[in-house]
Amino acid sequence: MPNNSSEAKVEGGSELSLLGHVYYSAMGFSDKALGGLMLVTAAFVFTYYTLWALILPLLPADSNFHNKFPPREWAVRIPAALLLVGLTGIGGILGVVMMKEAKKQREKRALKSA
Repeated sequence: MPNNSSEAKVEGGSELSLLGHVYYSAMGFSDKALGGLMLVTAAFVFTYYTLWALILPLLPADSNFHNKFPPREWAVRIPAALLLVGLTGIGGILGVVMMKEAKKQREKRALKSA
């Protein structure tokens, strides 16, 4: 890219274009690829789950689509399990942080009283 007053050379040979809002970096392409992959995966999971949980019950029981999906009870069990694991993880992290902060406060009070 030509170097003019709106562009700046940054460490590592990366270029910033301030007017065009185009930012180039060494990890930029892999970040875009990862973001695109995550977007495609999320779209697939959303579409699959929507068909499974919302559309499949409307189809006749002898439809061939029923063979492509697990039993409908898992449409409730899987999200419930993921929610349980996620909330447990968040609670665990918060508990550890609160315990560390309490320990710091105790040590601070012990130093002040000594």
